[in-house]
Amino acid sequence: MNGADTAWIIVATALVLFMTLPGLALFYGGLVRARNVLSVFMHCFSIACLMSVLWLAAGYSIAFGDGTSGLWGGLGKAFLTGVDVDSLSGTLPEVLFFAFQMTFAIITPALIVGAYVERVGFGFVLVFSGLWMLLCYAPVVHWIWGGGMLTDGGILGETGVRDFAGGIVVHETAGLAALIIAAILGPRKNRTTPPHNPGYVMIGAAMLWVGWFGFNGGSQLAADGGAAMAMTVTHISAATASLSWALWERIKYGKASMVGLVTGTIAGLASITPASGYVDPVQALIIGAIAGVLCQEAVNVVRNKLNIDDTLDVFAVHGVGGIFGTIMIAAFGLGAWTAQLGGLIIVGAFTAVVTFVLIKVVALITPLRVDAETETNGLDLSIHGERAYDMSS
Repeated sequence: MNGADTAWIIVATALVLFMTLPGLALFYGGLVRARNVLSVFMHCFSIACLMSVLWLAAGYSIAFGDGTSGLWGGLGKAFLTGVDVDSLSGTLPEVLFFAFQMTFAIITPALIVGAYVERVGFGFVLVFSGLWMLLCYAPVVHWIWGGGMLTDGGILGETGVRDFAGGIVVHETAGLAALIIAAILGPRKNRTTPPHNPGYVMIGAAMLWVGWFGFNGGSQLAADGGAAMAMTVTHISAATASLSWALWERIKYGKASMVGLVTGTIAGLASITPASGYVDPVQALIIGAIAGVLCQEAVNVVRNKLNIDDTLDVFAVHGVGGIFGTIMIAAFGLGAWTAQLGGLIIVGAFTAVVTFVLIKVVALITPLRVDAETETNGLDLSIHGERAYDMSS
């Protein structure tokens, strides 16, 4: 065990949990109507709790177990069987590696929340998220990070997929799942209501930015120069994408909005994630500059061309950003084109099939969408019996 590496990953683990709670919750919560903000908080918080238990029960074993097929890790480490305080994963206590990866398993299904807010059933959120993490996310983790079929020497050749912190594993899977759910769920009854609290959006985005240092820097799994470089390029991409998004907004619409500025931040962060362990600061600058425009245009395509109500633009920002960053690794000559594109296609197809089947199956167990009256009155009071703001008190 290396004490410095262990200390850094303990901090990184806390930072990644901070991304979901409270960062993502506030970012998403501020973007919805006031009558639905508590439901968004409830989704993020309950997903964090449920994924933690399921990651212990089976998720970690599926992702990082000792399975030899290349498809999944098996159930040999279910409930951390055989793992104690002296077990090591590289230079880290294995229980710490388990906890660090658990925070990734928390935020990935939580990202999908943005696609279905304001109209989804709470039971569906829990059942779908739990099954999706176990049957879609965990196997993909094994393929790319757990020694599975897409790593070096796997089915894509000697040079396997390069995905440092989750461009494919986290952002492509969550983005595609979000798009499919939004398409099947159908649009909200009222798609024109503006964000109820842009201040929440900015605060949440700022928390995500800070937490992302743990996300990307922690993925080095060591306290060294690689972690420092990953943090630096992460910051540069986020800052550049914020500016390019705002500038493009100003050129197209005459005004640069605060919500747009911080959405650009998230686009830059998602785009640099897969490449953060490979690129230098100038390459990060290029990725961020393109991401701010590319993801903004993707928002317009999904909303206006495809006419899909992906409410908080999960696919356009996270999905497109993660895919773009994954491709840029090959574009900069830091990975093989065959592996990068092949990984995107294989994981994309797998995610689409699993997500579609799970939606149909879970809808047989619990309603996918709330009724029209509940949607009109808001999910907070109708489902959870609470209001976010009591103006009479």
